[in-house]
Amino acid sequence: MFNVAIINLKSLIKYTVKIIIALLLSAMIFNYLFSKKMIALNYNFQVAYINIISNNLAISAIHEEENETLGIANILGSELIIFKEINTSNKRMLEDNAVLANSQETDVDNNIPNENAIVQNEKVKNEEEKIPDEASSNNNIIEKLPTEVIEANNKKDVFTNTYGSVKIRNESKYELTDEMMMPTVDFNNKQDILIFHTHTCESYTPTENTNYVATGNFRTTDLNFSVAHVGETLTTNLKSKGYNVTHDQSYHDYPAYTGSYNRSYSTVKKLLSGDCWTEFVIDLHRDALGSSSNYAPSVKIGEEVGAQLMFVIGTDGGGLEHPNWLNNFKLAVKIQEKANELYPGLFKPIILRNSRYNQNLASGACIIEVGATGNTIEQCDVSMKYLANVIAEIMK
Repeated sequence: MFNVAIINLKSLIKYTVKIIIALLLSAMIFNYLFSKKMIALNYNFQVAYINIISNNLAISAIHEEENETLGIANILGSELIIFKEINTSNKRMLEDNAVLANSQETDVDNNIPNENAIVQNEKVKNEEEKIPDEASSNNNIIEKLPTEVIEANNKKDVFTNTYGSVKIRNESKYELTDEMMMPTVDFNNKQDILIFHTHTCESYTPTENTNYVATGNFRTTDLNFSVAHVGETLTTNLKSKGYNVTHDQSYHDYPAYTGSYNRSYSTVKKLLSGDCWTEFVIDLHRDALGSSSNYAPSVKIGEEVGAQLMFVIGTDGGGLEHPNWLNNFKLAVKIQEKANELYPGLFKPIILRNSRYNQNLASGACIIEVGATGNTIEQCDVSMKYLANVIAEIMK
């Protein structure tokens, strides 16, 4: 009878141990699902747990004959202690993980590198080094604005060809193809720009703030009120965006108008042979059409009114050597395409002519006519701000 009781007790003990083991394994699985971060630690706990169970079972077998009841108590007691220690360790691990997470967030916010945050901080540092100062950053943000061509004192656009949104008035001997108009052109030197004026004395309708002394019909030698002032405004805007701009304000049309292009040719050739090497050369003019305020091509951009612009591109159609003309023409198409995207109506159709206009001196040379006699200096200044934005976009 006593032996039967012992056997039943043994069975009960083994059954109880199995239940405890099953409960512990369930708890471990729950902890595993609760947090992936605990996998490695739980694995160590499981190994330690199995080793301890094995050792305790072995010990209880050795001492079973001497004091079987005591051995059973030791096993149960060990199991309870292990279960308690595992829960306590898991709780501490969760608390430590929470502290670590908070520490990482604090380190990133305060730029304090640690083993877990150093890579992210290095990425942030690298990105910060690429960001220009606030003024430069603001200058590089190009905002599209609503535009509207002003019909009053304007003329209807006349054109013969189109490439996408770009209109072209072809007055040259060439028959244009899509390939010839395709703006597949780029600069090797995207930092340096040369601006000059073949007709330096061209001026505009005076206002209260720009009431200049005229030295001819819409002409003045006062560079503060002629197209040279407009060139200086464009120069200032481009420099604020980080470009190196050479602005030559030499008189080429005074005291004599005849021979202006010969004189400006000498000036530009000398500049390009010196330190001012560049591919992008702008001859800034005022449209000579008309001699009164009856013609003032204008466009409203946002809340401002600016003078409309117009490219005049030369070719070798007149018989003079001009290997750069197609490249120059493609550049004009590229700039006008971007302008039509940002500020539709800023440009009138491109004029393509047989004359060379000294544009053989560079692979990115052009004439840009800013407004006409009916426009004001203030309107031209507005246009230069937006032209600088367009140039900055295509020079990226």
